[in-house]
Amino acid sequence: MGIPAIQKARVGAYLAGRMLSGSRRFPLVLMLEPLFRCNLRCTGCGKIAYPENILGRSLGIEECLAAAEECGAPVVSIPGGEPLLHPDIHVIARELAARGKFVYLCTNALLVEKRIDDFVPSPRLTFNVHLDGLRERHDSQVRLPGAFDRAVSAIGLLVSRGFRVTTNTTFFAGETPEDAARLFDFLMSLGVEAMTVSAAFGYEKAADREHFPGREETKRLFRRIFEIGRGRKWRFNHSGLYLDFLAGNQEYACSPWATPARNIFGWQRPCYLLDDGYAATYRELLETTAWGKYGPGANPHCADCMVHSGFEPTAVLDSVMSPLKALTVRLLGPGKAGRRSL
Repeated sequence: MGIPAIQKARVGAYLAGRMLSGSRRFPLVLMLEPLFRCNLRCTGCGKIAYPENILGRSLGIEECLAAAEECGAPVVSIPGGEPLLHPDIHVIARELAARGKFVYLCTNALLVEKRIDDFVPSPRLTFNVHLDGLRERHDSQVRLPGAFDRAVSAIGLLVSRGFRVTTNTTFFAGETPEDAARLFDFLMSLGVEAMTVSAAFGYEKAADREHFPGREETKRLFRRIFEIGRGRKWRFNHSGLYLDFLAGNQEYACSPWATPARNIFGWQRPCYLLDDGYAATYRELLETTAWGKYGPGANPHCADCMVHSGFEPTAVLDSVMSPLKALTVRLLGPGKAGRRSL
């Protein structure tokens, strides 16, 4: 996998400590969403359908830092909206890293050239650039001709300046395994550290409600992608068991408490993807959310979800509990391991 050794070691030590303490539910990644505002109107996005007075709001520096301290997760993912629209995002990222957090700044990259001088390369800061397909498909998804080329140019600029760079790809219904494999080959040629992948989540407020893949479609897609990619040097920002889950070879329950979401309204129940109210504090979120109401089989909104924010934490814990299985998947590649539920 493409996760650096230092990050694996720090996160591994954190996991070991929490498990040894007997914690049943604990955070792994904080989804910190400082604003909903964006400079794109992507067809599958469920985050931008707010009135202007909401889109104009944002979390301040101290609110962001307090959320990270309150939660305690070792990794902070900063999605949006578009985080580079936040005037203080460079300060937020810098201060989070200074506090020992591994920060993933999720961006469509349209503002990278304008904002890059605000940032300093760090092993704790990663620019996670969204590319949802090759040129024609990506530009269609984000409704902006030329967006793909601008993102690719931004990746080149970031890599040349010494920044950690990963990519984030969301596959919608109709994606072909062959095009996905070509995209992965291309992204690896850009010198990115690793790739984040998942199937699209069916946001109720998305402009396009017809192109979210079902669970079986997702499994078929990834199973074939990994068959095509066998032997290719693709690097993913995931555990091998999560990739095996995408291919339909692992059955995992969702762990929404492991990726708590904090935005301008508070701590979102139950997760970054599904809005079912808010808690004032992380402890309140953890202790008062009816977790049994969520996940495939428990909630119709979760039926087709296989997104990493819910299932990667379960796969990571399975990797710790079943190291031989994790090693087998690592050696053989996803799509070859036996099935086990967790």
